Amino acid sequence: MNDKDNSRIHNQDKLIQEKYEYYAETEEPPGEAKGIRLEKIRNLRARGIEIYGSRYEKNINISDIREKYCNLTQGEPAGQDYRVAGRVMIFRKHGKATFCDLKDSTGKIQLYVSLKNIGDKPYEEFSGLDIGDWIGVEGGVFVTRTGELSINVNSFELLSKAIRVLPEKWHGLKDKELRYRQRYLDFTVNPDVMEVFRTRIKAINALREFLNGRGFLEVETPMLQPIPGGAAARPFITHHNALDLELYLRIAPELYLKRLIIGGFEKVYELNRSFRNEGISHKHNPEFTMVEFYQAFCDYRDMMDLTEELIKFIASKTAGTMELSYRGKKICLDGRWKRYTMLGAIEKFGNIKIDFETGMEDLLGISGNLGIQVNRDSGKGKIINEIFESVVEPLLIQPTFIMDYPIEISPLAKKHPENENLTERFELFIGGEEIANAFSELIDPAEQLKRFRFQVKSSDEEERITGKIDTDFLKAMEYGMPPTGGEGIGIDRLVMILTDSNSIRDVILFPLLRPEE
Repeated sequence: MNDKDNSRIHNQDKLIQEKYEYYAETEEPPGEAKGIRLEKIRNLRARGIEIYGSRYEKNINISDIREKYCNLTQGEPAGQDYRVAGRVMIFRKHGKATFCDLKDSTGKIQLYVSLKNIGDKPYEEFSGLDIGDWIGVEGGVFVTRTGELSINVNSFELLSKAIRVLPEKWHGLKDKELRYRQRYLDFTVNPDVMEVFRTRIKAINALREFLNGRGFLEVETPMLQPIPGGAAARPFITHHNALDLELYLRIAPELYLKRLIIGGFEKVYELNRSFRNEGISHKHNPEFTMVEFYQAFCDYRDMMDLTEELIKFIASKTAGTMELSYRGKKICLDGRWKRYTMLGAIEKFGNIKIDFETGMEDLLGISGNLGIQVNRDSGKGKIINEIFESVVEPLLIQPTFIMDYPIEISPLAKKHPENENLTERFELFIGGEEIANAFSELIDPAEQLKRFRFQVKSSDEEERITGKIDTDFLKAMEYGMPPTGGEGIGIDRLVMILTDSNSIRDVILFPLLRPEE
């Protein structure tokens, strides 16, 4: 043996030892099952077997095999060999033959591996695989005596060795928080979860298809903003070192999209990530996805019509039906959706007749009887909204538009022509959840300045934080903004309804969680 061979063996032994020590340190103690796998890895590397392969050229997906040969009968030849790749999920050894399930992103199929077909050494190596390993296989399709569509493996390659043991399907990954933290395992062990996110992707694609087909242009606006605006919410604050500038993660893209309308774009939309430094609940996540779209020369009633068509289109493309189930309740998207004013809805659903002529003490008394804690500095509009949210909102299971919101809580909406206390604003509710918020945009810069000043002086902490006056936006408005309808739709909440998911975390790939201790 020459010096070159000695050097190669020495370097290989050193690499084996370094990798083994690294793996052993990832968990303390490693546990019996993981310890066995680490020993396997050491032995494989000592034999010169590469456990992390390179590319594998497959020529078909598992779902395509199942579809193509769904009518194949026992003894009928498939006619050709295929190359597929995926994760090993189940092993069933029977002497000189092994059955296992191979899973790719499209489905599962049974593999049949026989000593006679692939030979002694390859069969021994295959028998040494573990559940969770990634492999590529080549072989022909056939049907077993039990009627199972399978691949008769002629050859295989180890593509990636799993060190940790996958959770057992029925008992190993039920804890919700663990599933959110280790979403990669959630997909592997609970295939239905992946379908939720496939639906989400379909919904977003359908949304784009609809808006693009209506002549809307998709745009991008800043996520870092010097003044947070477009909603009443507490922002996340950050700092730009080069500019020595305090910035905010956007709470909404609204004011920038309106600048585009002012600049001459007539129809724009942005599918955006927004951030609100607020509580976490089944319907709130600090980082969330919404779409905002704006159309010149229309108002909030046009937006209602557009919204109804849009959501019906998305449902047809994703669920394939207008009949949905959400939290045990049936939802029908068919027909024309109900429309109520906020005051009319409070009277209809809560049997409470109130308006802006109702005395403040009476409003506070009604709130108290309903168990609503109200800031005594709040105006009538805010108290009326609190009553609505308590009495009416949970009852709005079928798609319902609630119109004409108080001006006090609608700083960017146009004043209602028939009542100066109200605005041309609506929210859409489905399944008791707010899905969309829209209005005829306020286009009068003097009135907008007045509303901004009201926010700055507000006793509400959230409104004060987000009420910094955006003078650049006011300057833009002074160049003239056409009559415009604008809207935001919460994508996460819409997907919750389309997939009958109980929590917003169920429809976000990697929801924010506290660090593990």
